[in-house]
Amino acid sequence: MKNLGRILLSEEPFSEIVIGDSAVARALVESGVRAITSYPGSPTPEIADALGAVPKAERPFYFEFSTNEKVALEVAFGAAINGHHAAVFFKSVGLNVAADSFVQLGLMDIPGGMLVILGDDPGANSSQNEQDNRHYAELACLPLLEPATAQEAYEMTMEASRIARERRTAVIVRLTTHVCHAKERVSFGAWKPEPPDRTPRFDPDASNYIPIAASVFPMKRRALARLQELRASFETSPLNRVTEGGDPRRGVIAAGTARLSLLDALEELPPERRPAVLELGTVYPLPHGLVRRFLDGREEVKILEELDPLLEREIKAEAYDWRATTRIVGKLDPEELVGEYLPAKVRGILADTWPDLGLAPKAAGAPGAGPERVPARPAQLCPGCGHRSAFFAIKKALAAEDITVADIGCHTLGHLPPYKMGRVLLSMGHSTATASGLSLWNDSRRVLCFLGDSTFFHAGMPAIVNAVYNAHNVTLVVMENGTTAMTGHQDHPGTGRNWNGEIPKIGVREALAGLGVANVREVDAYRQAELEAAVRAALAEPGFKVVIAKHPCMLKLTREARRKPGYLARSVAVSAAKCTRAHTCVSAFACPSFQLHADGSVTVSRELCIGDGSCRQVCPAEAIEAPAAAGKE
Repeated sequence: MKNLGRILLSEEPFSEIVIGDSAVARALVESGVRAITSYPGSPTPEIADALGAVPKAERPFYFEFSTNEKVALEVAFGAAINGHHAAVFFKSVGLNVAADSFVQLGLMDIPGGMLVILGDDPGANSSQNEQDNRHYAELACLPLLEPATAQEAYEMTMEASRIARERRTAVIVRLTTHVCHAKERVSFGAWKPEPPDRTPRFDPDASNYIPIAASVFPMKRRALARLQELRASFETSPLNRVTEGGDPRRGVIAAGTARLSLLDALEELPPERRPAVLELGTVYPLPHGLVRRFLDGREEVKILEELDPLLEREIKAEAYDWRATTRIVGKLDPEELVGEYLPAKVRGILADTWPDLGLAPKAAGAPGAGPERVPARPAQLCPGCGHRSAFFAIKKALAAEDITVADIGCHTLGHLPPYKMGRVLLSMGHSTATASGLSLWNDSRRVLCFLGDSTFFHAGMPAIVNAVYNAHNVTLVVMENGTTAMTGHQDHPGTGRNWNGEIPKIGVREALAGLGVANVREVDAYRQAELEAAVRAALAEPGFKVVIAKHPCMLKLTREARRKPGYLARSVAVSAAKCTRAHTCVSAFACPSFQLHADGSVTVSRELCIGDGSCRQVCPAEAIEAPAAAGKE
């Protein structure tokens, strides 16, 4: 593939094989978006990766990773009401963080137009739930487009941009994990670069931006009228397609990636048995006339949509008003509410809906049958991860009855065996507040919670302020690894860098002091005895206290080291003569580099071990030998 930066800035029409996220990035450039903001969260960070491939001096846009999703949305909104076309993107549950401001966007007059690009996650591939953000479109009175392919991701982002500017509104583009990461050849249009207009255009007298009781009703009426106008325009939108089938009695209405799986399944049928298909790209507001025409004359219509039955409910309600005679078949089984609509699943749904169709689901294990044939592989911390060393040490300081609270980040994996650290989880930044609640009326079980440094800046500080203010008896361990590791090593305010270069660093310890935390200890997570002692001391003291367990992300550090000339891979080794087969390295420390064999012996995988040596202090027999060079890479 050509250089991604050159692709984004190409002025001539072209086609290239790219993932959906890269196609969206090109659409942002091509449609003239000037201000782009985000908070990293899978499946959308690759949009930022693509934007970052454009040399800084040639960028026709401003981009930032904001401290959280709410701030990112507000920065984009501020740019948009100042007349600059703007976009914000983040993952599914990130919209919850931004919701307080997001739900007001439909009320606003937005001269520059604004895109809200969401990375929903059916299947919970990298999220704590399968949240269906189509609900938010109706809640906020905002239109929503839903692509199914990388080509459509480009086209619908371009169309959303047009709608946003013409209607002076925000428009949602709902991506899903498969759309973000699927790769195909995408045809792009021409781009005419224009110098950025730096004229501030915010005019509070031209439109009301204060939604209070006296003004909110006119603002809401304007939002509802805008939706009705969009509904009418969607009736003829090319983003919706009808394909007639050989069987006029039956039809299927599908949206999102379910459309692709449906078309895949129907290819197995002879043309005369195929139902008609209505593919919806404009999911909200739903084009009622188009749907009604599709229902007319059909005996049965099946609705295929991942996750919640939003289309099903609306179509059934409208069909009741139309007195339609068509039988509308929605979700027949609770399993249709769970997981991604991969081809095998859709095939099974159609087979259950219409047994006489002759479409049998493939047996598990057959090609294309889906993830059932893939062996389970639990997630685990990387070799050399400082969190592993921290968990090993902290567990020694805790009693069996003590309570530990997790948060979002790589360290969430601490809840797995053998560490079993962090036994409750809600959302980013919740841990300190949840731990505070667990400490109430609790004189016998000490409470300890975890928080990553990126999450500390994202959403962790309000609960810390609350714990200080109310003197909650909680010990917080800040797991500081110097990056936003889980989503791809993006910077945060504590790293000394942002997306555009070097900045003054905001230290975690200094920020804690500024929040009024008086009891703070800081220990390198590799220094296990010191960390254990620090946690023991903190647990024994009353009130709110913090231990910073600090060590760089070793995956990031090792990757950077490997790019440098002369890098030598290093690895520890297990001395067979000294090893007593206590297996602490495997069963308690649990670094995946250690390989336990059937005869009870332990060796080290040179492919996995990074030679950090943090494991040497865990062996009671001192059988783990110092790292040695394993050869030049």
